[in-house]
Amino acid sequence: MRENREEWYQKWEAQTRSRLLVYITGDRKNAEAQITEDVIPLLAGHLEKMGDIPDLSLFLYTRGGSTSAAWTIIHLLRMYTKKLRVIVPYKSQSAGTIICLGADEIWMTRQAVLGPIDPSVNTALNPRLPDGSSTFPVSVEQVHGFLDFAREELHIQNETALKDLYAGLSEYVHPLVLGQVYHSNRQIPRMADSLLSGKIPDPGVRNRTVSFLCGEAGSHDYTIARREAEDLGLPIVCPPPEIYGLITEIYEDIRQELLLDVAFGQEEYGSGSYLVKKCLLESLVGGTDEYVMEGDSSFAFGENGSSALVNNTILFEGWRHRGW
Repeated sequence: MRENREEWYQKWEAQTRSRLLVYITGDRKNAEAQITEDVIPLLAGHLEKMGDIPDLSLFLYTRGGSTSAAWTIIHLLRMYTKKLRVIVPYKSQSAGTIICLGADEIWMTRQAVLGPIDPSVNTALNPRLPDGSSTFPVSVEQVHGFLDFAREELHIQNETALKDLYAGLSEYVHPLVLGQVYHSNRQIPRMADSLLSGKIPDPGVRNRTVSFLCGEAGSHDYTIARREAEDLGLPIVCPPPEIYGLITEIYEDIRQELLLDVAFGQEEYGSGSYLVKKCLLESLVGGTDEYVMEGDSSFAFGENGSSALVNNTILFEGWRHRGW
């Protein structure tokens, strides 16, 4: 596990002459994590220990998160290095793609995917799931899709009728959430254009790329594989053969440690204490930072073999540091 990765990180830095920083936000079912602002001081700590970095590689796996955090992260990385590459072993979607846009090179494996960067908003004011357990995000494309359906499929063109539809929508989605969606919809294209200005100098080509990433893909879940990313004009690089296997080994080791393919549920709750690793931030000089959730649970079991969770207390959730 970690001991293997330390050896692999050393090999990476020796073979590429590039410092390696690993950032993973797990998408394990029932224990998902996202890019958030709280990782920024930890990132800065790793970078401070590295010092001035001529060449930096960010190994990134994420389904997304806060666009403002992604914007801050890419500019923080740029403060410490002259050359930045992002290594995508598998998923770097949404806010992860925003980070990729700020890199000089995006190294993608054959199975790697990027995604649209049209923003989703998820706040305490968002609509709640039917069971009331949590809120669900509202994306720009969802709002646009609702209004486009009314105009194009239902042929509603009357402004008064459209206003009534919007008023009806605001009964289900808080007006402040809709306002934030609108604000994000204006902000994200400007971010993308700024990050790509030095990589796609032709304004027309750059505008087409930004438009596709910000909505024309049609769905926030749309995946952009390596060839399509190249067609969009992004600075895509196929990892060299001698490095490709190293990328796979690092990712597979982390996938197994964070149990990314195993849903978090009753089997792991058991009856007693549990610990779930949600995020990982790692480098040779900075050691390991883990975002963990620790709790205590108990179940009641019926005569027919059925069971029900009767208590679940989260004792700690946050970042913990440990060196090598």
